[in-house]
Amino acid sequence: MQKQTEEKRSGQSRAAGLAVIAAGCMWGSMGLWVRRFSAEGLGSMQILALRAVVAVAVLGAFLAIYNRKLLRVRVGDLWCFFGTGVCSLLFFGYCYNRTILLTSLSVAAILLYTAPVIVTLLSFFLFKEAMTRRKLLALLLAFGGCVFVTAAPEGGHTMSTLGILTGLGSGFGYALYSIFSRFALERGYHPLTVTFYTFVFTFAGALPITDWAPILGFAAKQPGNLAYSIAYGIVTTALPYIFYTLGLRYVETSRASIMATVEPVVATLIGVLVLRERMTVMNAAGVLLVLVALVVLARDGMSARE
Repeated sequence: MQKQTEEKRSGQSRAAGLAVIAAGCMWGSMGLWVRRFSAEGLGSMQILALRAVVAVAVLGAFLAIYNRKLLRVRVGDLWCFFGTGVCSLLFFGYCYNRTILLTSLSVAAILLYTAPVIVTLLSFFLFKEAMTRRKLLALLLAFGGCVFVTAAPEGGHTMSTLGILTGLGSGFGYALYSIFSRFALERGYHPLTVTFYTFVFTFAGALPITDWAPILGFAAKQPGNLAYSIAYGIVTTALPYIFYTLGLRYVETSRASIMATVEPVVATLIGVLVLRERMTVMNAAGVLLVLVALVVLARDGMSARE
């Protein structure tokens, strides 16, 4: 019986890890979508508001059909969703979209992934998560990848002070999602509930400070734009946040945050293969360090289960 329980937990942990990595891959594609919206005249806050609208509509409709009980939350727990929706996503999304426009896809993603350092430290103090040697090594490798790519901007982009500040701001905001989500999950909420109310609060926060006219104009410009907007919300928002939050049920907060550093790898490859951004030796070394960090983290997880 004990062996079966351990095998079940091991299977859940592996599946959760794959869910987190899948989320990181989806987030890594965000730059492509943002560049398209930017070319159509949408600003950072409008792009973020569009994501929130689609996520609320899609998830709300799904939960109403799938299980309405998942829409129930306690008033005393709303601070968790304010934290994930406003303190994290609204702040992080604005900063990240601005950084994409000020720098390159890979630099923006790497600056975002200063988040694992923040998450690991906060998780140690708030959730008493263990600081293993391999986890620390994986963290250092991932952060080393951040430094390598940031130190060698590609594609003709310059590292402006504003770009660095908004990039670091996105990292701090993203870190808060993992922390507040963990609080919500520990209060018994389903990942779908956490994701839905996260975007309800994001939408509420964006509503009064967003100019909606360009968004409506873009959606009405041609039939394909509405479909593109819905696909953007599903691929870069609804699905990855569901996967990531689901992963947090069975993976340590700090470990999940490090796993998600697959995003800058995907962002860099998209930048090189699709947008023709130049990859330097430093960029390649940064990507390699992130991949090695994931391998080290996987080995740490296996040794912890032995």
